[in-house]
Amino acid sequence: MRISDRTILIATERGVITPDQAERLRALEVELAPGTSTDAALPPPEDDERLRFITGFGDIFVTIGLALFLGALGYFGDVLGAAGMWAVIGAASWLLAEFFTRVQRMALPSIVLLVVFCASVFMAASTWLGSTLPLIPSLASLGEDPLTLALAGLATLLAVTLHYWRFRVPITLAAGAAAVVAIVVGLVAAAAPGGIEAAINPVLMVCGLCVFALAMRFDISDPQRLTRRTDIAFWLHLLAAPLIVHPLIRGFIWPDGAPGEASAVPMLAVFAGLGVVAVLIDRRALLVSGLAYAGIAFASLIKVSGFAGSSTPLTLFILGAFILLLSALWHPLRRAVLAVLPARLARRLPHPNVLPTPDIASSS
Repeated sequence: MRISDRTILIATERGVITPDQAERLRALEVELAPGTSTDAALPPPEDDERLRFITGFGDIFVTIGLALFLGALGYFGDVLGAAGMWAVIGAASWLLAEFFTRVQRMALPSIVLLVVFCASVFMAASTWLGSTLPLIPSLASLGEDPLTLALAGLATLLAVTLHYWRFRVPITLAAGAAAVVAIVVGLVAAAAPGGIEAAINPVLMVCGLCVFALAMRFDISDPQRLTRRTDIAFWLHLLAAPLIVHPLIRGFIWPDGAPGEASAVPMLAVFAGLGVVAVLIDRRALLVSGLAYAGIAFASLIKVSGFAGSSTPLTLFILGAFILLLSALWHPLRRAVLAVLPARLARRLPHPNVLPTPDIASSS
């Protein structure tokens, strides 16, 4: 009787077997499969970034119901005032998570409920403090009331900590990291009133690098991506990517806030560097965050070449072709990039099984 991948995954999460033992079991299954030679290299995984977004169509059905219910609840809760409305939505999100997350263990509804809960706590706290701070504050709003951002971020961080203690949803750590970023940005804006425009990009970039380092810690601790740590790392990478990419380009390549022909080549160079890092760590989130800027750079170069009338379709064509080509060549590129690194370092990086095992390499 064959043991399913789901059973192996649950056994790994519960500590019945270690991730290394799980990977060796999979290798043994490949080795003993009919028509497979014992000295063949392990094939690459079917999907490097398997994520638990949807466990079935029931997830989508429940998510639609949550959107309708919470949206209507916000409409009726408006009689309590803005702070009261957000508090009601946050409390309802927690109570719904008690069933759909803790009992039913549904992936997509759990993610939606966590996001709504964090946003509700942030908005309730900022509104209660007497501010009309938006969920994503602008530089103008930061200059007006920076301490509100820090205090609302602190309230959100405390709420997120309680939520993770109760439900253990993988995206929760990324939500907590976002709350910490809000606290840091608010404190910096309060300490440097009038100078936040000059400080915001370096601050966001440092925060992004810290989040990226935390994501890599989870990734390296589970290189075969068999446990929940890979989901936690994914959401942290998804948060770190815009925090790194946008300040880097808008703060250093577009210092005046407007793209130009001279910035096209530096933007493409940044995008190429992000591509190397993305292939190296086997995460595509960095590239997704840089796609818009790469498109702007391509459009600028196309206009310079004299194709201004068709710059938009040509840009979309180039970006689409690039994504498809990169997807098709992802594993060969990883082999090439990992092959030039020291073997010990390469095998510590996430999902190194695009490379042959040491025993196979030595026997060949």
